Amino acid sequence: QVQLVESGGGLVQPGGSLRLSCAASGSIFSIYAMAWYRQAPGKQRELVAVITSGGSTNYADSVKGRFTISRDNAKNTVSLQMNSLKPEDTAVYYCYARIKSHNLSSYDYWGQGTQVTVSS
Repeated sequence: QVQLVESGGGLVQPGGSLRLSCAASGSIFSIYAMAWYRQAPGKQRELVAVITSGGSTNYADSVKGRFTISRDNAKNTVSLQMNSLKPEDTAVYYCYARIKSHNLSSYDYWGQGTQVTVSS
């Protein structure tokens, strides 16, 4: 029983900023990695940013230099700071985590999604 809950989405002007947060709760032994994906209408879901338990990060080329992913291992949270937002960033953003539960089984978990709309 693991749940991911996202927050921080909303409407923002081009060039503005938003910070998304995701909190994992439940039977968590360890978290291998956490990531943010996004999906625009009619488009494939794509990886935006990922961070491992060791703190290494990777970003989609389209957001590199504008977005920053971070995590707080003690709180089982991951955040995505989004700066210089563009209309092309408009999508539903999903939190993802690969989690090992106390029963020693690992699973992929997804949040419910939070809408980000960049428009003037």
